[in-house]
Amino acid sequence: MEGRFFPNKAALFMMLLTVCIAPTLVQGQGTRVGFYSSSCPRAEAIIRSTVQAHFKSDPTVAPGLLRMHFHDCFVQGCDGSILIDGPNAEKTAGPNRLLRGYEVIDDAKTQLEAACAGVVSCADILALAARDSVFLTNGRSWAVPTGRRDGRVSLASDTANLPGFRDSVDVQKKKFADLGLNTLDLVALVGGHTIGTGACQLFSYRLYNFTNTTSSGADASIDPSFVSQLRSLCPQNGDGTRRVALDTGSPSRFDASFFANLRSGRGVLESDQKLWTDASTKTFVQGFLSGQGLTQLDFNTEFAKSMVKMSNIGVKTGTNGEIRKICSAINA
Repeated sequence: MEGRFFPNKAALFMMLLTVCIAPTLVQGQGTRVGFYSSSCPRAEAIIRSTVQAHFKSDPTVAPGLLRMHFHDCFVQGCDGSILIDGPNAEKTAGPNRLLRGYEVIDDAKTQLEAACAGVVSCADILALAARDSVFLTNGRSWAVPTGRRDGRVSLASDTANLPGFRDSVDVQKKKFADLGLNTLDLVALVGGHTIGTGACQLFSYRLYNFTNTTSSGADASIDPSFVSQLRSLCPQNGDGTRRVALDTGSPSRFDASFFANLRSGRGVLESDQKLWTDASTKTFVQGFLSGQGLTQLDFNTEFAKSMVKMSNIGVKTGTNGEIRKICSAINA
């Protein structure tokens, strides 16, 4: 594997074997690659073409769909509950109000219902759309196990376990561990911030009166030159909804430059920057930076493995859940 050291050929063979069978190892809950190969053979192609069409006219849907899948899986498992409309539904909760890309899922669902009604779940559409979004932004594709069914419950009050932008590394690790994800998964999945933007309201507090240990009053972990740059984009008492790239210099390309920015004190979100300042996560950040750290890691490979692992959190299969007719509402 690229970027790893192996003492002998046997070790290399075992690692290659592990990578090849990794998707199978995480399919114990009833999902499998190619679930729709007979029941709806064009399912993945329809979803892919739909995401491509929307991406062509609005590239911001790619990070939007990736975030949406993440937020879906962390609440009630990967069951499409984030898609449900309602006054107290998940999408109304604070951490979810800025999510985007719902229209892509609705479009794909409409086409899939015309091709094979009642077969493909909204949860699977979202999982596949997230994968396709990474590929469209120059990331690597991977095989997505499918067969999820849609949940019938969506409550804003269930979103407390979503990772937050002020979370310490210990809090982040606990939230991930509670769902069966380890520290490497945490660092790899947060690396998804290599594409997309964040609103000023999520980080501008770091720029003004954050501490008295720096002459500027800004968070000491931020590179001073970056403070000036961020202040020009997010002036004090300015428009909190203005969006700023989370991966400075490469916001539209899925790559490891996000980690280089953390090393340089240019992480926009406080929770992201802490991955560099905490020893338990820093080792993995270094691993994703070519030629650094005790363990060299390939970001695309590890991200794909962690995505497959995450996408199997609390999935509903068999007779659990339902196949929604429209993704924004449970069936009557």
